[in-house]
Parts: sequence; C-alpha cells; structure tokens
Amino acid sequence: MIVLMSGPSGAGKSTLVRTLLERVERLNFSVSTTTRPIRAGETEGVDYYFVDDAEFDRLVAADSFVEWAHVHKRRYGTRKDHVAAMIERGEIPLLDLDVQGGKKVIDLYGDKLVSIFVFPPSWEELERRLRERGTDAEEVIDTRLGNARWEVDYAKHYRYWVVNGDRDGALTRLEAIILAESCRRVRIPGSPLED
Repeated sequence: MIVLMSGPSGAGKSTLVRTLLERVERLNFSVSTTTRPIRAGETEGVDYYFVDDAEFDRLVAADSFVEWAHVHKRRYGTRKDHVAAMIERGEIPLLDLDVQGGKKVIDLYGDKLVSIFVFPPSWEELERRLRERGTDAEEVIDTRLGNARWEVDYAKHYRYWVVNGDRDGALTRLEAIILAESCRRVRIPGSPLED
C-alpha cells in the first residue's frame, strides 16, 4: 500500500502529514531527491536526497523516478527504489506531491495507491491561511491562489477527498481512510486463519 496526499498550498496538508506520521504505525515519509543545494539545518536522507544535475540526469535516463518535475529552476523526484525498499521493509510509503506528480503516481500504481486530495474549507479560508503565514509577498500569494484553482481540477483523479476545516476532524478522516485501506482483502496475503 502506498499513500499519496496532494492539495493546494494553504490547505494544511503539511501539518496533517507530520501528525499522521506520528500517529499511524508503519507510515513513513518518502524522501524526495533534488538538485537544490542543501540548506542550513537540513539533513541528507531526512529532508531530501541531494544530487547534482549530472546525477539527476543519470537517474532520469535510467527511469529511476516514479515522478519528477522542475520546481523553481530545480528538479525534484520520487525514486522508485526508495518506495520499493520501504514496502519491502513493511512500511507504508507516504508521498506528499503536487497534483502533476500525483497524477503520474496515480497512473503508475493504480489500485496499490491510496490517493487523497486535501481541500481547504473555502476559497476565503485558503486566502486567509496563506496571508496569515506572513512568509510570502503579495505576488506569491496571488500565484498560489491562482494555482489552487487549477490544482483543484485534478482532485477528480483522487480516490478520497478530505476537507481540512478543522485539523482534528481531518486527521480522524485520514486515519480512518488508511485503516480501512489496510484492511482490504487484497492487502492481506492469505486468510488470517491459514496454517
């Protein structure tokens, strides 16, 4: 089982992901590979796997990514071997991706994937959350709000929709989705009563 979460900036997805990782046994974050330089306080293999452009090109040529994209003049990708290793260890990979990467993952993994789109409760609340952060210039906020409109159009490709109006309610729904999906017959290798 692989869990994918997507949603517009300001929907509260990052907070939900952090809390889910603390609460749900076996759930583990899939760390992306990037060409972005490491920042102070970041750790290789925890925040990202940092590679140069030549190594990223080699990985692309070797079809090593589940998905990858250009973001702010850098490249980011989810490695197939990292996801496979997590599954082999009995973990549930959690992928936190934008909708374009999410659509690629949905197409690749099909029914193995538990895809969840996180919505803000309203456009007004989304704008309020983005402004309350106090980290972005006005033009960045406008861009994020504009992007949110087309990102929501991708939600139709996701199996589950969760509205994050209140964090505790959204977390309860997310945990219920993951629990129910882990109990699906196709995810259990044989009858629990077989010898």
